[in-house]
Amino acid sequence: MSLDLIYRVRPAVPQAHRFQVDIEIPSSGAELVELSLPAWIPGSYMIRDFARNVLTLVAESADGTPLECRKRDKQTWFCRAAGSAIRVRYQVYAWDLSVRAAHLDTTHAYFNGAVLLMRVRGMDDRRCLVDLLPADGRVEGKWEVATSLTPEQIDVRGFGCYRAENYDDLIDHPVEMGRFERVAFDLAGVPHRMAITGRQYADKARLESDLLRICGEHAALFGELPIDRYLFLVTALGEGYGGLEHRFSTSLLCSRNDLPHPNDEKPTDAYVRFLGLCSHEYFHLWHVKRIRPLALMNGGLDREIHTRTLWAFEGITSYYDELALVRSGRIDVRTYLGLLAATITRLARTPGREVQTLAASSFDAWTKFYKQDENAPNAIVSYYVKGALMALALDLTIRDGTQGRVSLDDVMRALWGRYGRTGLGVPEHGVEAIAAEVSGLDLGGFFSTALEGTEELDLEPLLAGVGIAMRLRPSDGPKDQGGCPEHFDHREARPTLDLRLRPGAAEAIVQNVIRDGPGERAGIAPGDVVVAVDGLRATAENLESLVARAAAPSGVRLHLFRRDELIEVLAIPAPARFDTCDLMLLDGVSPQVLEARTRWLASVVRSDGDGDA
Repeated sequence: MSLDLIYRVRPAVPQAHRFQVDIEIPSSGAELVELSLPAWIPGSYMIRDFARNVLTLVAESADGTPLECRKRDKQTWFCRAAGSAIRVRYQVYAWDLSVRAAHLDTTHAYFNGAVLLMRVRGMDDRRCLVDLLPADGRVEGKWEVATSLTPEQIDVRGFGCYRAENYDDLIDHPVEMGRFERVAFDLAGVPHRMAITGRQYADKARLESDLLRICGEHAALFGELPIDRYLFLVTALGEGYGGLEHRFSTSLLCSRNDLPHPNDEKPTDAYVRFLGLCSHEYFHLWHVKRIRPLALMNGGLDREIHTRTLWAFEGITSYYDELALVRSGRIDVRTYLGLLAATITRLARTPGREVQTLAASSFDAWTKFYKQDENAPNAIVSYYVKGALMALALDLTIRDGTQGRVSLDDVMRALWGRYGRTGLGVPEHGVEAIAAEVSGLDLGGFFSTALEGTEELDLEPLLAGVGIAMRLRPSDGPKDQGGCPEHFDHREARPTLDLRLRPGAAEAIVQNVIRDGPGERAGIAPGDVVVAVDGLRATAENLESLVARAAAPSGVRLHLFRRDELIEVLAIPAPARFDTCDLMLLDGVSPQVLEARTRWLASVVRSDGDGDA
């Protein structure tokens, strides 16, 4: 009798969005068999309670005799096995079109194992076989399968039997069934594939060329490619953005306009953003999926696991995702500095950076970052955004303090050697310790300020050390994210109420009221709809210009709806904050500064034959 766990997954009722899963569970000799679904998925730190989507669950013995099953809590079932092998069958509702869940209709089927495949207690380390079966009923077109699971016996369309070494491996390979276009390239002999679901007109040759160079840059940084295959699963929509990392693959959600079009002469801003997303998730195959926080390795998937290290794992990754674009030659230096300026702008426009520390942002990700409300900009700081800028500051600090002999690249390689190759978990202050050890610098004050304090990161002198000038100025409007101009010019600070409106709405619906701003002082609240400024009709498009033109020392009269009541308030606009960053390449810098800049932005894939990619 097989000791493997056998899972069978079928898109049973696509039109009703229901998967059916059968599990054949070998005998363990126990009276009761315990099954459960994770409460969260690795890489997305929020309790999602996937078990809520289980519709029915029944069990039977090997001879077909029905068995008693009872639910113990929100995500756990007990089945009475009486020491025998059993079969469990259940259906799961799947209508969450995201990278972290499951979605099924007549056009495609997608799932993460954490959402669909139950854990059998006491059998976590057993090998799992997974039969992926075609859909029941009518679906659009001839479906195929795309997954990074290891095939055992499959047909030409990918349906059939796959294997996973244990339960953790089983739930780390998302699956797409449907019709998709493929992109293919090899890096250092390792096949890399992309499956694109959804209508689009992507330039596949360009994708292959660009991804080859970006992935090669990351592989060269770490000195090795610890995989034998890799898969990008891409879902292209009208609007969408997101990614989730896995050991041998990633799931990506994008707008179809983010993909390169054959007629594009230069990379569009949207395509650069998509390449940054691919770069981010690919970097994770080393940093997060193999260099792993010790806390998350030992905690399980049934409850929150708090750690102060997410700044290092997501922040450092967010630094390298765009850095790899310029190092690989996919964008030029000025484009990269424009992206960096936009990141600095995002942090400067987050008043919560003065309230929440970076370490606390990591620790409270479960309840604050992943559960943002209307006050989030005033209360929290993103460990992605500030973490990326802290990584920049750490990199430039180490380069400056060692006269360019050591960089954050060396720290990452040391992390890989000590924790990635060995499978050991990174302790809470492990990244700080490795950085100090590799650089030989006393970084205690740097980390104390950057992680445990709310002071501003002092980026200006660090950037000047690589020949880049930085300034903060008032914004020209909501679409102004800063950039990399040829020269700095003077910008007047326009009067503003410091309100953020709901994106995509025609009405001026207030989404956020910025702390200590004129809107807050006037008593404007989130959800208010501003309908008039000094008697003139207000919309999302013209609110800022109306306020700027009507601004007077005595204030401006605003009419707004709060719920269904018309309210009049008097607001006194204030000059816009200096929260928009421009970065500029300095001319006439010393040879030493120019060399420092070149070494920082240069490809890790060396042309002298010493590269590792």
